[in-house]
Amino acid sequence: MSEHRRKQPQPQGGGRAAARRAAQPSGRRAAPSQGASTGSPSDAYGQEEPTYGGRAEARRAAQRGGGGRRRAAEGGGAGHGGPGGGRRGGGGPGGPGRGRGGGAPGKKRLIDYPRHNKYGWRRWVPSWKLVSGLTLGFIATVMTAGTIAYAMVEIPNPQKAAEAQNNVYYWADGTQMAATGGEVNRQIIPIAQIPAAMQNAVISAENKTFKTDRGIDPMGIGRALFNMARGQQTQGGSTITQQYVKNARLGDQSQTLSRKFQELFIAMKVGEEVDKPGIMAGYLNTSYYGRGAYGIQAAARTYFNEDASELDPSQCAFLASLLKGATYYDPAGATEIDPAATPKDNTERVTKRWRWILDEMVKDGHLPAAERAKYTTLPKVESLKKNAQLGGQIGYLVDLAKANFINNNDKGIKDLSTGGYEIYTTFERPKVEALEAAVTKIRAKNIDAEKRPDKDTHVQFGGASVDVKTGAIVAIYGGEDATKHFTNNADQTGAQVGSTFKPFVLAAAMEEGVRDPELGPEQGLESRTKVDPNTSKYNGANKLKIKNYDRSVWQDENGKEWLQTNDGQQSYKDITLREAMVHSANSPFVQLGMDIGVDKVRQAAIDAGLRANSLIEADVPSFSIGISDPSAIRMAGSYATFADNGKQRDPYSVTKVKKSGKIVYEHEDRTKQNFDPNVAAHVTDVLVDVVEKGTGTNARIPGRKVAGKTGTTDGNKSAWFVGYTPQLSTAIDMYRLDDNAENKNRAFLEMFGTGGQKKIHGASFPSDIFKDYMSTVLKGQERLEFPKPEPLDDAETVYGGGQPSPTPTPTASAPSATPSQSPSTTPSQSPSGSPEPTDTCDPFDWKCKPTGGQDGGGDSSGTDTGGVTDGGTTDGGTTDGGVTTSPSPPTGGNGNGNAGKDSGGWFGGPEG
Repeated sequence: MSEHRRKQPQPQGGGRAAARRAAQPSGRRAAPSQGASTGSPSDAYGQEEPTYGGRAEARRAAQRGGGGRRRAAEGGGAGHGGPGGGRRGGGGPGGPGRGRGGGAPGKKRLIDYPRHNKYGWRRWVPSWKLVSGLTLGFIATVMTAGTIAYAMVEIPNPQKAAEAQNNVYYWADGTQMAATGGEVNRQIIPIAQIPAAMQNAVISAENKTFKTDRGIDPMGIGRALFNMARGQQTQGGSTITQQYVKNARLGDQSQTLSRKFQELFIAMKVGEEVDKPGIMAGYLNTSYYGRGAYGIQAAARTYFNEDASELDPSQCAFLASLLKGATYYDPAGATEIDPAATPKDNTERVTKRWRWILDEMVKDGHLPAAERAKYTTLPKVESLKKNAQLGGQIGYLVDLAKANFINNNDKGIKDLSTGGYEIYTTFERPKVEALEAAVTKIRAKNIDAEKRPDKDTHVQFGGASVDVKTGAIVAIYGGEDATKHFTNNADQTGAQVGSTFKPFVLAAAMEEGVRDPELGPEQGLESRTKVDPNTSKYNGANKLKIKNYDRSVWQDENGKEWLQTNDGQQSYKDITLREAMVHSANSPFVQLGMDIGVDKVRQAAIDAGLRANSLIEADVPSFSIGISDPSAIRMAGSYATFADNGKQRDPYSVTKVKKSGKIVYEHEDRTKQNFDPNVAAHVTDVLVDVVEKGTGTNARIPGRKVAGKTGTTDGNKSAWFVGYTPQLSTAIDMYRLDDNAENKNRAFLEMFGTGGQKKIHGASFPSDIFKDYMSTVLKGQERLEFPKPEPLDDAETVYGGGQPSPTPTPTASAPSATPSQSPSTTPSQSPSGSPEPTDTCDPFDWKCKPTGGQDGGGDSSGTDTGGVTDGGTTDGGTTDGGVTTSPSPPTGGNGNGNAGKDSGGWFGGPEG
């Protein structure tokens, strides 16, 4: 830059403006500074050092001092007021400048942070003195708090732990139903009466270092706290001492950090101040062994009917196995808590752990190998006994409510057994008594095991009644006495539901429609036609050859075809689905199910309220006529869905639960509109016809509209009636099953001749019970009407199966002269040789006993006729829809093979 263009030095002084101008930089980039200004023309392009009029001006000048936008050279800026340094340049010794280079040192404080004499990132690094001081302070604080907590906690007292409060159950009206204090069984015994084998069994199984450790496991505690902080499942104390502390703290079983820390300090104190025998005695005297037994003495009495001192090593290993979780290790099972805890699975689990504990005892030197070799089978365990105070129906009600509470919140059976809960149920005492009275009346009048020991033994009834508008279970019938008959018959028992399943098929047909046989997966397309029960017709022929929806003949895995029979060998012409439901014809609904798709039918049943695990998985034709085994509670609840215009609610039995005056659980209504209201109205309208002029006429209640369906299963092994009014839905079932706890080969038995009847079906005893009960509990209530169904949108008249519609008779084998409107040209023919009846019955007179061909029927299990599987028939002359077994269902499918399941599933969670 030429000399003549330089800015001339400004005169000194001149006030604030002059000082401000003097302090401003001379250009866009500051020249490197070699020191303080000398006043030479070469310094800072000839600028003279400005003078300041006071401290304030100097401070402001220093703040503005420094280079331009770009980074200045080291130290940049001039003058004794301190360098600037530009935006990125570091400040000089006098000040920070404008950049990131540091900040002005502040006054030193007691806690020097941020540090007063450091700049940049060093300003934020604490000194070693500060770190050391804080660390020591933290340690001192923790030690002080720990010392105080250690001094304040109390060592558990097993005698206090043995105290438990009652759980009180209430009827729906708030009056007390039962108090279950008797279910808690505790006895405290000294260590001298506890066998050494029992002590060694738990040491080998749970805490091998028990005799040498300090009572706590830091790694286990850290793992539990870490999992809790992440919201994952916590783990229990890993030492016997910690488990003893947890057992003894019955008043607080919450999974919280504060509780874990309290247990930690208690365990530390116990480990220091209580000897090992005392800890072992406390642990074994407070542990829960299942069946309401707390403590080793109660467990010995409950499982072996012996004193604890008399237990041998095998029995000790068994009881030690139960400490893993009695729900899943008690051989009697606990399906009321979890359907997976079946007697079979529990026996396998406990046997495996029992063997392992004995082997560990040998390995640890606690049991001679020669003595171990003597124990080859699980020790014999006493049968499960019910509390005598909970006899009659009360025991079933309590179990159902208990299970509902446990399965719908985080309180486990062990926590519930500690007592102190007030459980408010939905059960209405007048309705429970009315249902029990109706069953007792029918049993006393018709069932006589002494007169007909081979026909009337092991007869079981079950029932459930659900409020249509809420899903509340108002009554159940679980069996004759909960202290004698342990299975709750209102729950899933394995009894197939038969033709009471057909309404789900009809609902699926109206919701989903039948598939177009011309469009299949190979075209990547699917077209469906909605079905109208009043106009859509299906072939009702007996021994109808069932086809896939694409008109190919259905075959099982062995290549055999399926001929579907109707009950009593009845045969019908093309019949509307309404008529087919009224007469309970099987053939139309089996073919309809194939045309819809078994998967769609299954989903419709689930949408109505049945549990998926109660439905067989096999996609076989007979699925649509009830070879699955839902519970009576779920059947009542699913029919309630139709009664309430397609709104589905899971049945429940507990409204709320209190403890110490606070509500710890409250039922929440979760209503789902699973069916179009008009579809539900059409299902109801068809089922009203079933009761008024079909197989269900025996269930009619004068002056009231009743919708319902009968059901009878293959081999006459179960019979059902499920029906409803606008207020109440009720399901009644009957079967023969020897389900005594000692019987390991349970099987459903035929009911031909039971009660003096040729055949038991839904139109007989089950409908009698339904009518008696419903007439009683609805007396005086408003007489409501069902909604009238509207015409179905897009529904068309269809003829199912894509085959000509024959006009068969029991002896006819020729096709009908009027073919159906399907593209098929090959008529479906009934096999020749069908016996011609010599006497027929009115379809709705269930007491009629036909003779000749109708009386015979085919074998219920189905027979092979030239490579064709006979769909199976049921004996007798009723028109109640007999259900056939599925043709060779895959392993694991339900059916009569389910008879071996103990107690079935358990209701009380999702179901009740």
